[in-house]
Amino acid sequence: MAGADHMQIGEVAERTGLSLRTIRYYGEVGLVEPSARSRGGFRLYTQTDVDRLNLIKRMKPLEFSLEDTRELLAALDRLSEADTDSDERASLGERLDAFESAIDARCQTLRDQLAMAEEFAGQLREQRSRQHTNT
Repeated sequence: MAGADHMQIGEVAERTGLSLRTIRYYGEVGLVEPSARSRGGFRLYTQTDVDRLNLIKRMKPLEFSLEDTRELLAALDRLSEADTDSDERASLGERLDAFESAIDARCQTLRDQLAMAEEFAGQLREQRSRQHTNT
């Protein structure tokens, strides 16, 4: 059984909305490896692991590649380490700024696509409404 601060993969799947298969895959490619294993060999995850999975989940609809995701996670990991010097922190900060710009651009693209889809839906409703009044 998992300890108070560890969760088995099923609970992690519930908390993240990700499938067991996806969570295992992220472990296989080195994005989120279980923090521990139970005596029976079950993967055990912490809240930090869940937070990491949720970050990955949010990147997916923005079409970031696995390599992009890996790079962002590595930068965040490195920034959280005490031995990261100020020059490296500045460099990592610039990298995060680039990610933020890419996220903003991708969000704008999604907003534009949504506006176009909503406009199309409105035009279709108008057309159907006209057909109903003409019959």
